[in-house]
Amino acid sequence: MRPENLRFILGLKLRTLRQEQNASLKEISERSGLSVSYLSEIEKGKKYPSPDKLLGLAEAFNVSYDDLVSLSVDDKLDPLKEMFSSPFIQEFPFELFGLAPHDVFALVSDAPSKAGALIRTFLEVGRTYDMQVEHFLFAALRSYQQLHDNYFPELEDEAASFRRQREWTPHDPLSDTTLRALLEDEFGYTIDLEVLPDHPELHPFRSVFVDGNGTPPTFYVNGDLMPIQRAFIYAREIGYNVLDLEERARTSSWIRAESFEQVLNNFKASYFGGALILNESSLLAALRQWFDQSTWDDGAFLREQMDRFQATPEMLYYRLTQLVPHHFDLNAFFFLRFHHEQGSPDYHLTKMLNLSGIAVPHGIGLREHYCQRWPAIQLLKELSEAQAQDDYAHDPSSTSAAVRAQRSHFINADAEFFTLSTARPLALKDTTNSCVSIGFLMDEAFRRQVHFAHDPAITRREVNLTCERCPLTEAQCQERVAPRTLYDKEQREQRQIEALRELTNATRSA
Repeated sequence: MRPENLRFILGLKLRTLRQEQNASLKEISERSGLSVSYLSEIEKGKKYPSPDKLLGLAEAFNVSYDDLVSLSVDDKLDPLKEMFSSPFIQEFPFELFGLAPHDVFALVSDAPSKAGALIRTFLEVGRTYDMQVEHFLFAALRSYQQLHDNYFPELEDEAASFRRQREWTPHDPLSDTTLRALLEDEFGYTIDLEVLPDHPELHPFRSVFVDGNGTPPTFYVNGDLMPIQRAFIYAREIGYNVLDLEERARTSSWIRAESFEQVLNNFKASYFGGALILNESSLLAALRQWFDQSTWDDGAFLREQMDRFQATPEMLYYRLTQLVPHHFDLNAFFFLRFHHEQGSPDYHLTKMLNLSGIAVPHGIGLREHYCQRWPAIQLLKELSEAQAQDDYAHDPSSTSAAVRAQRSHFINADAEFFTLSTARPLALKDTTNSCVSIGFLMDEAFRRQVHFAHDPAITRREVNLTCERCPLTEAQCQERVAPRTLYDKEQREQRQIEALRELTNATRSA
């Protein structure tokens, strides 16, 4: 039990006892001999009294000393105790949002019994949906990115400075061999490409970092990755060293996030790696030229930049989410990544960043089906069908990928997004396909900045979140794969509410 948790529990107990006895702080001050301000600090979880003062408080409330200082609480307060003792409270980065744990405590301490019932509800929801601490940590990271519009100039400067120190021009592509040599020569790494591909348990990992305990580290990188993927892994590892980030994940992909510092440091190192490979000034110049084009180029620009910078579609798309909002003032956007097992009817959302304020595809439960009109779903379905017919040849060393643009109009939100999607097989599991999408809200700012947005050649489609929530009938949507059960339920409830209103008004009038 951490000291701050002892303070929280004692504060909850004192606040509850005082409210049950309908006593003011002034009355308890007179009974205990402690000042009103000091009692207030105790109730807020900021102070923990000495034993003699605790004895005075026990007498003032007419309870035993042991009951007052014990860690046990009644059933009404138990959810609050559980919350403040949980890894969530201990690991959540309150300081990023200008808060501290005791600030959260202060929000619930005015009415601890009512707050306990509310927290119990949250805890039950979390358990029902198997929400882990790391879910909250990654949600905190997304909130942190949103606070900064996903643009971090200090990391951009670090990457640009690193390039200048090595006399790399902004236009120089950085190969995996160049970055590997730098890790080995300047940072003393031992790099192994052979172990992971053949390991029975570790072959899905892209990399594994083993600290040398005083000696240079060993860095295991999966040799089955594309060279451009290895380049990003090396660039991110350089970021860990340049930014002096000690708390870190040992594997890529994650097994489990152990602390927010791990999550944040991984984000910073990854941001540095992307900025190092996809240089800010060079990519911005290319983007300005692209946005000035009056017609959509069917993905030629994106494929050109992938080849030019030696970047994967995901690296390029995610880099756009960092630069476009800041430099072009297009702040309403989303980034999504779907995975799809060949031949499966299911599509899994594995990464999301939504700064649009509009509900876009997100983690859903109860076996709902994502809208099949999304370009990402369409591309994955087409790719799977081509693979089933042996009509798809994949070059694992190439950046080539199918690109699709679409104007996606959300029916329920009445909002339209310019959506770009790119699909290709995963490097480490060729039976699984991946599709990344980036979408920008087509508001006045977007139409002014991006000239090809007006090109009639770009398909416009009505979309929704899931089939179950969509108002389109089967006759209106050929792609529907599930009935509109949730939409019909909502409409039925609205009709019942209206019928009850009419009946009530008629009865009162009579």
